[in-house]
Amino acid sequence: MLAGAEAIALLKRFPARPRLTTWPETAATRDEVIARLGQPPLRVKGPSTQDSRMVGVRILLSWLETFPGDTWQQRWEASPIAAEPEKWYEKVREWTPTVDRATKTGHLQAGLLALLCADVVRPDTTWLAVNYSRHLRPALAQSRDPEGFASLEAWIPQNVRVTRHASEALAALAQVLATRGGKLQDIVVGDLLERCYAPVAYNRITRGVRLAYLWLRERGQFPHDAPTTLLFTTHRAGQVTPARLVDRYALKCQPVRGLLVEYLIERQPTLDYATLKSLAAILAGNFWADLEQHHPGIDSIRLSSEIATAWKTRLATKTARRRQADGTVITVTEPRTSAPAIKMTVRAFYLDIGEWALSEPERWGQWASPPPVTEAECSVKKLERRQKSKSDRRTRERLPVLPALVRVAIRRLKDATARLDALNAAPLGSTFTVLGETFTVPKSSVRPDGHPTGVRDAAGERRDLGAEERRAFWAWAAIEIFRHTGIRIEELQELSHHSIISYRLPSGDVVPLLQIAPSKTDQERLILISPELADVLSAVISRVRDSTGRVPLIPSYDLHEKTWNSPMPLLFQWSISHERRPVSGSLIRKALDETLRASGITDSSGHPLLFQPHDFRRMFITEAILNGLPPHIAQVIAGHRNINTTMGYAAIYPTDALEAHRAFIARRRDLRPTEEYRAVTAEEWQEFLSHFERRKLALGECGRAYGTDCIHEHACVRCPVLIVTLDEKLRLEEIRDNLRDRIAEAEREGWLGEVEGLSTSLAAAEDKIAQIEAQQEKKQSSVFLGLPSLTQLTVRTSEATK
Repeated sequence: MLAGAEAIALLKRFPARPRLTTWPETAATRDEVIARLGQPPLRVKGPSTQDSRMVGVRILLSWLETFPGDTWQQRWEASPIAAEPEKWYEKVREWTPTVDRATKTGHLQAGLLALLCADVVRPDTTWLAVNYSRHLRPALAQSRDPEGFASLEAWIPQNVRVTRHASEALAALAQVLATRGGKLQDIVVGDLLERCYAPVAYNRITRGVRLAYLWLRERGQFPHDAPTTLLFTTHRAGQVTPARLVDRYALKCQPVRGLLVEYLIERQPTLDYATLKSLAAILAGNFWADLEQHHPGIDSIRLSSEIATAWKTRLATKTARRRQADGTVITVTEPRTSAPAIKMTVRAFYLDIGEWALSEPERWGQWASPPPVTEAECSVKKLERRQKSKSDRRTRERLPVLPALVRVAIRRLKDATARLDALNAAPLGSTFTVLGETFTVPKSSVRPDGHPTGVRDAAGERRDLGAEERRAFWAWAAIEIFRHTGIRIEELQELSHHSIISYRLPSGDVVPLLQIAPSKTDQERLILISPELADVLSAVISRVRDSTGRVPLIPSYDLHEKTWNSPMPLLFQWSISHERRPVSGSLIRKALDETLRASGITDSSGHPLLFQPHDFRRMFITEAILNGLPPHIAQVIAGHRNINTTMGYAAIYPTDALEAHRAFIARRRDLRPTEEYRAVTAEEWQEFLSHFERRKLALGECGRAYGTDCIHEHACVRCPVLIVTLDEKLRLEEIRDNLRDRIAEAEREGWLGEVEGLSTSLAAAEDKIAQIEAQQEKKQSSVFLGLPSLTQLTVRTSEATK
């Protein structure tokens, strides 16, 4: 797993302050520590609280003195309290009876809080996470850095300062000071990054750490090249080296592992990171790791035909988990659609090694070997046809229901807005009814505006009307932008306020354009903004603007290249816990699924019809071409490099092709003289019909073209265009016999010219009879379909015995 690799790389660039074992406060004597705690600002005002603190301090110091070390910090780390943070006070209470002392847990907790405020000991992050105390932040702020905390709190906006998220951020800063010492101005990037990355108990969220980091960064405390946010830093991998990409698969053969790493390093300058990662997954995972699993001990890429065939057989299928309609999950074996691409990559790997071996034999020569995959096995024509058919079927199934989906998205947004408006108008603790639903407002709210977003419905279930309105809005905005532009989901997430530009035509008119940033094909393009699209973009901009009327600048993460983009005024952004972040692709898909469930749209089998963001792109291209947009213009709008890709997206119906052909014929007729398309007269039509009547003959039918005369002077037996059927066989046989008799007579009388003419007619008659007999034989004979007979299937016979 590569999760957390980005945080590790950032910690190398921005290391945290070292954890010391000695400093003036921890090197003080017992009496000096007690004396400091009795003086302001470490002394608290309440006498009872101060007494409780000092009781706990004396017991803890006495207990720490039983462990080796020159400072209190060294004794702390040598004690079991540092290694076992859960219920640490029990360790101390087990010791107190040995010195005839007894104490309460509250005294120990108060005493330890006093030692932390006095910077006598510094526990690690995990220890503080397990023993979280709400008293740490105010106590430490007052004793350690009252000016720094006061300045920071005055800088935080009022509507943010009163929220629990701000309290969590201030508490995180206090914990950093408790573990690293110093004041707020001494905190570095690595301190908060380590606090965010360190494994903490109970899966405590890092929301406060991220918000505190944003505060200090905006105040200019961190260097300019510091990360703009710590959002999901601990989960992201970032760009790692080829060696780490290969080592994910724990290959056993180190020479082959080294070969794969060297190959990736050689290819890295010409590839983007997403392609490099995919290449490593195929070569190290799908190829060599599979070989090592099924053929233990393999140590050469020169594969025998048996091993290569076995690998290709395993590659052809995959095991997948499918969720059924009732919620159960089953395991199925299905064809692997990526098998041809994997084979092509492996073949390219072998061919590259062979080519490089010619120029660098000392480096690649030992690995040169014939590829285990032939060129014919890399063919993807059948797969492409299958994918095209599947894509067209999806488009044809979803395009007719798109208007219904749009109506449901608009209705859900209106209903969610009406419920939220009714909630904002209702007083705390009241009950209100909207759209036939009854809700109960809580009696108190922790929100700065005093309006809660969570309510209870009639069934007592809690509902967040604010979250419902946000998801409904972003679902509506995504659907509208998708269907009016045909852009990809990653391009939707990269839309910014700078993407909306105006263009002045030579006529002086100004038209709005939407600039699509380079994405999958690294091709920038412009799309004309229609009035419907302008309404959607206007609603989005109005929603994301801050109090100054500007769209805030926020960073975004490139999921493909694993890098952070510079802060931009992204349109798809929102505020969560007072932290501006982009609207994620998963949220867009979830909001789209919610809209589909609300619509009740089903497919032909009765199951809910699912939409993917890319389905809108196919529907946009199909609808544009069907409405007359030239394919090469659709190619430019879609951002495709090849027009065949654009036509692959277009699901053209056969009826549409017929209509287009008819329209083409109509346009071609407009270019021809009108007299060629005049209406025929009655005489012409009667003459046309009588032509076919004149084709009927005693020996069959004449097949000459319309409007032509007979070129054989009605010698039909000799004519090659005479069409004969089985019914004329007897008549032709009579003519043949008559011709034979006449030829015999002419030969007796010596009429040689007559013999020659009659012989020609006899040959033509016999040819016509042969044609009829061939037709009759073909009609009566059976055709072998390739199915074996019963005698061919049996391998032995058996007879019944009486």
